[in-house]
Amino acid sequence: MIVDSASAFDVRTYLRQEMMPHFLCPGCGHGIALRALLWAVYELGLDKDKLAVVSGIGCAGRLSAYIDANTFHVTHGRPLAYATGLALARPDLHVVVITGDGDCLAIGGNHLIHACRRNLKLTCLMLNNEVYGMTGGQVSPTTSETRLTTTTPLGNSEPNFDACTLAAAAGASFVGREVTHHVPKLKQLIRAGLEHPGFAFIEVLSDCTEIFGRKNELGSSAEMVLRQKSELRPSAYRDTVDSPFRSSDLPTGILTKTERPEYGAAYRTAAAAQRARLAASTDQNKGRT
Repeated sequence: MIVDSASAFDVRTYLRQEMMPHFLCPGCGHGIALRALLWAVYELGLDKDKLAVVSGIGCAGRLSAYIDANTFHVTHGRPLAYATGLALARPDLHVVVITGDGDCLAIGGNHLIHACRRNLKLTCLMLNNEVYGMTGGQVSPTTSETRLTTTTPLGNSEPNFDACTLAAAAGASFVGREVTHHVPKLKQLIRAGLEHPGFAFIEVLSDCTEIFGRKNELGSSAEMVLRQKSELRPSAYRDTVDSPFRSSDLPTGILTKTERPEYGAAYRTAAAAQRARLAASTDQNKGRT
């Protein structure tokens, strides 16, 4: 049964409380993203025994350890590869990947584009905080130009990836983006991704308050979250106010949604047809002997 009441949702029922306290820094947006995911799971009434969460290396990759479900903490950049095998072998499961911008777009970029191309039924949450937060604060594929990191002390001179544009171009049938500031909207987007009958890619714009925020003098964690609200408002709204961020519009919500054959179902149909042909050929050969 699908439920809707935010007041009835208790995130603790979906967490391994023996793993607390968590390792996230104060103000980290990843905890907000985790809550939004579990809120969506709650609203859809998904059985925890039928939920499988795969994650890689990095701050985002550590989140699966806190979820009271079937969880897999795998090698750097490979959660989508592991999830592909799991979703094919167990189509009865709801398979979710939690990954970071470095894990997903750098070492894992090849796996991402092919997951988009295949359109297997699974949901990928890429938590984008623009930095390798856990391993030293290095530049990532999504670090904004001019931003300081430990490996770009003079400012990042490389253009960054638009992950959603990349996913859509690679063929993902569901692509969305949301910020951690808008938790109900983020929950709704994740819920839509979980319900989508194909590959769903969701970019969550998160904040690294300690490693990235301090180095770039972005203020307190609260100020960083509020910056999401001011900088990423829809342009139709921002043009009505005196905002310095009119030129930095970044679309949020569902960006791409198409219907096309789901890879697992198509593969199983083809395999069944092949077995039927082989059986018919065997019966025919038996009749000749």
